Amino acid sequence: MALLIRGRRSSAARDPEARMSIVEHLEDLRRALIISLIGWLAVTIVAFIFWRQILEFLIYRAGLQKTGLIFLAPTGAFMIGLKIAFVVGLVGAAPIIFWQLWWFISPGLHVHEKRLILPLIGATSFFFLVGISFSLYALQLIMKVLTGFAPPDLRYLADGDQLLGFILLITLAFGMVFELPVVLYTLGRLGIVSSRWLYRTRAYWVIGLGILANFMTPGADPLTPLLVFIPLMIFWEGTALLLKLTGR
Repeated sequence: MALLIRGRRSSAARDPEARMSIVEHLEDLRRALIISLIGWLAVTIVAFIFWRQILEFLIYRAGLQKTGLIFLAPTGAFMIGLKIAFVVGLVGAAPIIFWQLWWFISPGLHVHEKRLILPLIGATSFFFLVGISFSLYALQLIMKVLTGFAPPDLRYLADGDQLLGFILLITLAFGMVFELPVVLYTLGRLGIVSSRWLYRTRAYWVIGLGILANFMTPGADPLTPLLVFIPLMIFWEGTALLLKLTGR
């Protein structure tokens, strides 16, 4: 409990512009990691208790109510439950992890920059969860399109472990994609990038975001990187316009 309530014990606590020592940075890193781990473990335990209900929801979102899932090893069902718990724990604890991340880097910011921390924590968590929600909403369409390439004499049998791996890939990719506005806007507010620079380098961004979309979905079909690339470009254009309207 002392770990959770202890503040920064240094000259930085008295003077917001003061520098922290390496030891104090390491103490803060230890605190952030422990709190993030506790949050992740707590959500993971709860998710493991309800992993069957979560699996039924994923089967419904994937449109596999009629066929269901199969597993190919005696430990398959247990491993599916464990994987669901780990992933849901990571997603559910994301606000805590983002909170600790911003808290850890806050000593390196000026006072006027620190005022952005709370809004950025909320925006980071919001866009990540919206990305996860969007991927689950689009999951049935993605599954229908991908399995639709099969000829009539082939039938898709969904292996639980492979399906969860695919869903994990999709959800995390979309969650990361939806963080692009937060990253660009933060860099713009810090004066690292500007709307003029973004528009001047638009062609490079198109190529780079296309490569990133493929990197985020390794070994996937051509459709999946495209579904990641399109939101990336929409968010890039929206953030560049916002920075331009705010004079950045």
